[in-house]
Amino acid sequence: QVQLAESGGGLVQPGGSLRLSCAVSGFAVNYQAIGWFRQAPGQEREAVSCIHSPYGSTDYADSVKGRFTISRDSAKNTVSLQMNSLKPEDTAVYYCTATRWGRSSGCLTARYDYWGQGTQVTVSS
Repeated sequence: QVQLAESGGGLVQPGGSLRLSCAVSGFAVNYQAIGWFRQAPGQEREAVSCIHSPYGSTDYADSVKGRFTISRDSAKNTVSLQMNSLKPEDTAVYYCTATRWGRSSGCLTARYDYWGQGTQVTVSS
């Protein structure tokens, strides 16, 4: 059974940092593409970042390039999202997600079949 569990959300001041983690069970993180999406109140869910399988190339939304970094740890079977220089507009519920099959390109626009419950990130002074 596939399960994705996010952790690491919270309240942070503008300019601060947070690290989100996604614990994966049911498959190995290097076999399928893993993505982070977010959804702010009243807005559509959007792709933030993703990491391809099997070689681990990454992709980012323009709004987070240079500030966010996605990585995976095959030994721990986790995927993390390091978020720096946070802005109030980054406030949202962040979701970890995975494709059903391996994907080596185009992960920002892929179809994702597995989703975590989400973790709240609030950027405010």
